[in-house]
Amino acid sequence: MTEFIPPGTRFHPLPSPFAMKRGGELQGARMAFETWGQLNASGDNAILILTGLSPDAHAARSADNAEPGWWEAMLGPGRYIDTHRWFVVCVNTLGSCKGSTGPASIDPASGEPYRLDFPQLSIEDAADAAHEVIRALGIESLACVIGNSMGGMTSLAFLLRHPGAARTHINISGSAQALPFSIAIRSLQREAIRLDPNWNNGVYDDATYPESGMRMARKLGVITYRSALEWDGRFGRVRLDQQSQDPDQPDEEPFGLEFQVESYLEGHARRFVRRFDPNCYLYLSRSMDWFDLAELAGGDVLTGLARIKVEKALAIGATTDILFPLQQQQQIADGLRAGGADAQFLPLDSPQGHDAFLVDIERFGPAVAGFLADI
Repeated sequence: MTEFIPPGTRFHPLPSPFAMKRGGELQGARMAFETWGQLNASGDNAILILTGLSPDAHAARSADNAEPGWWEAMLGPGRYIDTHRWFVVCVNTLGSCKGSTGPASIDPASGEPYRLDFPQLSIEDAADAAHEVIRALGIESLACVIGNSMGGMTSLAFLLRHPGAARTHINISGSAQALPFSIAIRSLQREAIRLDPNWNNGVYDDATYPESGMRMARKLGVITYRSALEWDGRFGRVRLDQQSQDPDQPDEEPFGLEFQVESYLEGHARRFVRRFDPNCYLYLSRSMDWFDLAELAGGDVLTGLARIKVEKALAIGATTDILFPLQQQQQIADGLRAGGADAQFLPLDSPQGHDAFLVDIERFGPAVAGFLADI
């Protein structure tokens, strides 16, 4: 059981006890976060970034950590989210293994990792924990909350549960509830981990680690993060050794890797599996399946979205996203508009699927910068 905390990460202690939506509580919990830029005298230039499942708080390089962050091309001095103007906060989600308290953290009651003794985790818990960080930084109202993927869900819970906490909102490849296709994919990912004998009901260590289960879970995820169009354009039917391999000659390992796309998935998965805790993966994955703004608001999704009060909003999605498809961002914009917001929906014709907001910065960056320029 290992936590992976980038240099320069800061921590905020959560109130003890920190009550969880589905029961249970945390004692001595903390949130990991980083900041860029300066909060102005009136305190009205703050932006909160809420992330997807796997990123840490290190969205961009800083004085304390010169390594590029996961959103390096988007955030920084003179960039689309310009830290000359904005004071930017990025939190690592509650339940993660990147500094915030999660199943890989030490339970103060036992002195051992929480593992499956960690309370049931919801998106709403992550939203409440992020709000505690903002309050601790002395920010009464954010200029904008930006949520990507799972962070788009967290943003909607944040705005609904904490009215007035942000004046505007950018929802990027997010949703107001999990769709059956997404639930099905994540269910298979969790099953792959749980069926690995080394998972052992959540009790494992570096020597007996559910690597095969994590590899399969990550491969399934990566397949859905990109699009069939991109897979075809990047790899086609190219084999690992196109020059010398006879297509009719079987590989030395029966049914082993043969195509470049298979090798890419294998390499990507192997780089990930030892950098993210399996129990944390299970908890965060399930929290997305459970999230439903209709349930949270006590009505249907559009009614729940209309209860969120922001001045201005933008919902962005990629045309090739199969995990959080465009109709979900359209729904967010429609619902927020029904609640009185100046809300726009922007579909971007990107070939890179759900991960487009991470890699297709030429399309997503100007959309974000244009919105922020008008607030």
